[in-house]
Amino acid sequence: MFSGIIRRKITSAQVIGQSLSKIRPRCYVNSQKEAILACQGYVQSSGYHCFAGGYVSANSRREVTQLIRTESFVQQRIRSFSSESGDLVDAVVPFMGESISDGTLAKILKQPGERVEVDEPIAQIETDKVTIDVTSPEAGVIQQLIAKEGETVEPGTKIAVISKSAEATAQPASAEKAASQPPAAEKKESSEKQIPKAEATQPPPKPTAKKSSTPSTKTMASEPQLPPKDRERRVPMTRLRKRVANRLKDSQNTFALLTTFNEIDMTNLMKLRSDYKDAFVEKHGVKLGFMSGFVKAAVSALQHQPVVNAVIDGDDIIYRDYIDISIAVGTPKGLVVPVVRNTENMNFADIEKEINSLARKANDGSISIDEMAGGTFTISNGGVYGSLLSTPIINPPQSAILGMHSIVSRPMVVGGNVVPRPMMYIALTYDHRLIDGREAVFFLRRIKDVVEDPRRLLLDV
Repeated sequence: MFSGIIRRKITSAQVIGQSLSKIRPRCYVNSQKEAILACQGYVQSSGYHCFAGGYVSANSRREVTQLIRTESFVQQRIRSFSSESGDLVDAVVPFMGESISDGTLAKILKQPGERVEVDEPIAQIETDKVTIDVTSPEAGVIQQLIAKEGETVEPGTKIAVISKSAEATAQPASAEKAASQPPAAEKKESSEKQIPKAEATQPPPKPTAKKSSTPSTKTMASEPQLPPKDRERRVPMTRLRKRVANRLKDSQNTFALLTTFNEIDMTNLMKLRSDYKDAFVEKHGVKLGFMSGFVKAAVSALQHQPVVNAVIDGDDIIYRDYIDISIAVGTPKGLVVPVVRNTENMNFADIEKEINSLARKANDGSISIDEMAGGTFTISNGGVYGSLLSTPIINPPQSAILGMHSIVSRPMVVGGNVVPRPMMYIALTYDHRLIDGREAVFFLRRIKDVVEDPRRLLLDV
C-alpha cells in the first residue's frame, strides 16, 4: 500500500468543483487555486490513477506531482507504473523494494515492432537479490527502446515507449538491415571494378635485408610461455555474484569466526524416514526428507542455547524470541537464502512444504525479496553436492550457521563391536565475540542427540 500526496493545479473554479466531487477522502483549496488531496490507496498504472475510491484523469494539460513513501513491502509481481501521453505509453522500472535503490538491465525481452499484452514482461532487471520483470502497462506495440542492456537503472527509469494503436511489424530490424544493404549483383560489380585499381596502385614490395634469428631465439627462450589470450574469456560479474562476494568478505572481516565439529549416526532418522515415507506422502502430499528433521533439531538446540539465536548490535545484544531459519539454496544464478519463518510453531510436514516451495521459487527466479529478508539462523546442506566436510561462513547479521554434509557408511564401535553405520559430519561456525565454545559445543551436542533419537522431540528431553 502507498500513502501519497497529489498536488494538482486547477485552471478554473468549475474544474475545482468537478474535481472535488470525485475525491472522496479530503480535499483542501488554497488561495492559489490549488487542490491538495491526502489519501491512502493502491496505485495502479492504467488510463487513470485510482486513489481510495476517487480517480484523476490523465491529461497532458494538468501537472501532477506524486510524492510516495513506502508503508509496507510491495510484492514483485505488480504492474509497472507508466507515464502516459495520448497514444504513447512509457514502460518504466517498477518499485523494487525498500533496500534496493537500483539494478542492472540484464535482458531485453521485446524488440521494437513486436506486440505486447498488458503485464507482459518487456525486460528483466537484475538486482543484488532477485530478478524483477519490467512489464507493459498497456497492450500495444513496442515503438522505441530507451535503455540498453547493461545499464544501471533506478525505479522510474524509462525502458520503452509503447504505442497502443500501432500494428506489429514482422522482423523490423531485419527489413531495415536488408534495405540499407545494396543488392548482391551491385555489390559484386563494385568489387570487380575495385580490384584492378588496387592492383594497379599497389607499390612493388621493397627488398628487405635478411636478419639473423639467433638473438630472437635466445630472447624467446628466456621469456615465460603464457597461454594465448584467445583461450581466455572475461565475463563481468552479475550483481548477485558481487553481492554474495561482498557479504561473505564482510562476514570474514567483521566476525570472530570459529568452527566446531561433531558427527551424527543417521541410523534412526533414516529408519524413521523409511518406515513412514509412504504414509507421509499420502497424508501431506510432500516427501519426507532429512531437512525437516535437522530444522526441528536446530529449533530445539536454539531453544536450549538462546545466545546462538542472538545478535550483536553496537554495544547491545539482541535476543530473538522467535526462530526464523534460513536455508541456503544454490541456483544457476548464484546462492540465495530463503527464510522459513516461525519454525518453532511448525511440524515436519509444514517445514517440508515450505522448503519445497521456497526452493522451487529460488530455482525458477520467482522468489521475492520478502521471502529472503531476515532470518536468525542458517542451515547449509553441502551434502547434496557430495561435500564430506567444510567450514561454512556466517550469513550476516546472524551469529551462527550449521553445515550438513554427505552421509557415508563408516566402521563404528557400537556395544563393543565394530559395525558399519551411516555417519554425517556436522559443523557449526559461530561468532566467538558473542558465543563461547561451551555454548557452541552444547548446541551441536543437542542436534546430535535429537537426530540420533527423534523421540526426544516428543518427550522434550
